[in-house]
Amino acid sequence: MYLKEFEIRWNDLDANRHLANSSYVMYMSHTRMSFLNEHGFDAQTMDKYNIGPVVFHEHLYFFKESLGGKIKVSFELGGISEDGKFFKFVHNFYNDKGENLASCDMQGGWMDLSSRKLTALPPELIEKIKLSPHTADFKILTKEDMRAFGRKPKNLQF
Repeated sequence: MYLKEFEIRWNDLDANRHLANSSYVMYMSHTRMSFLNEHGFDAQTMDKYNIGPVVFHEHLYFFKESLGGKIKVSFELGGISEDGKFFKFVHNFYNDKGENLASCDMQGGWMDLSSRKLTALPPELIEKIKLSPHTADFKILTKEDMRAFGRKPKNLQF
């Protein structure tokens, strides 16, 4: 498991003086980008392949308040498609006592920055991402897994 520690700042809290929902999202993003940067998915590599990660959804589960101090955020690979196009990242949040405060399942994919369409990862990057720490329930993802919640856009009618 990859862990990153953060000191909770005053502006990370909400009106109830506990960690704000938006802070959880920012900490997760920072943690996963730190992991990716340290493991071969740095800006130069993404530029070389003209790709970037896109988030499809994040499901946050809150168990216990975080009232300040320090927080540790984990990163694990919950799944990946055979071609590397789709991924599931799992984050957990822990206080100084090691208590699990929250968890998040995040699914997304890799986008070609020219075509603005989803794309498979190059073989070199598939091998790198497969070396990530895995969750106990890791699985090979399919396109159907990305649509498991059945949500579709509903445009405004003018």
